[in-house]
Amino acid sequence: MNVLIVFAHHEPRSFNAAMKDEAVRLLQGEGHAVQVSDLYAMHFNPVASAADFGERANPDYLVYALEQRNAFNKGRLAPDIAAEIDKLKWADLIIFNFPIYWYGMPAIMKGWVDRVFVSGFCYGGRRIYDKGGLKGKSAMLAISLGGQAHMFGPDAIHGELEVMLQPILRGMLGYVGLTVLPPYVAWHVPYVSPEARAEILQGYRRHLLTLDERAPLRFPSVDDFDQDLRPRPAVD
Repeated sequence: MNVLIVFAHHEPRSFNAAMKDEAVRLLQGEGHAVQVSDLYAMHFNPVASAADFGERANPDYLVYALEQRNAFNKGRLAPDIAAEIDKLKWADLIIFNFPIYWYGMPAIMKGWVDRVFVSGFCYGGRRIYDKGGLKGKSAMLAISLGGQAHMFGPDAIHGELEVMLQPILRGMLGYVGLTVLPPYVAWHVPYVSPEARAEILQGYRRHLLTLDERAPLRFPSVDDFDQDLRPRPAVD
């Protein structure tokens, strides 16, 4: 299996970095090929702009998704985007490894999604969800939180983790056709002991070794909707 780890943490000695390094060691030890996109180390540009296109379909007015499609089809995307797309094409599994910032991913990783999940390749028209451009590939989140597990749930102070992550799990990963596996969550890591951190890493190893046993998250099938993506009437 080919595994791409998209990693976003500014501190190379962070717990997130330890998770990334452990995943590389374990997966390579199991015979898998691994590439890492270390976004901070790469100085990855997260800002989507007209500079992403070597040629514009409309030089007077920027519609970013339309220009993505045009540049992808003509091979005129910026080199840093093209390099990441090549990694996407290569990968069977994509692991997004990052700390939760303000109920979401760090800006540098959101910018990676904005620029690399290009229209015309990853999605477009009805090429979404189970018809998406990345169908056949899998993805999962490996994330850390400052909060504790009891702080997340239907009646907990921060609400349900699944709801908090929905813009990522469904709106980014599921939308482009990826099979989305359950995330691995490292709770409260800035505040726990070294022994507790070691236990969290051991749990991550177990999670990675049992991915085949984990039921993926469920998202809509485009076939259940009409040409305008309205729900089809129920059949008695």
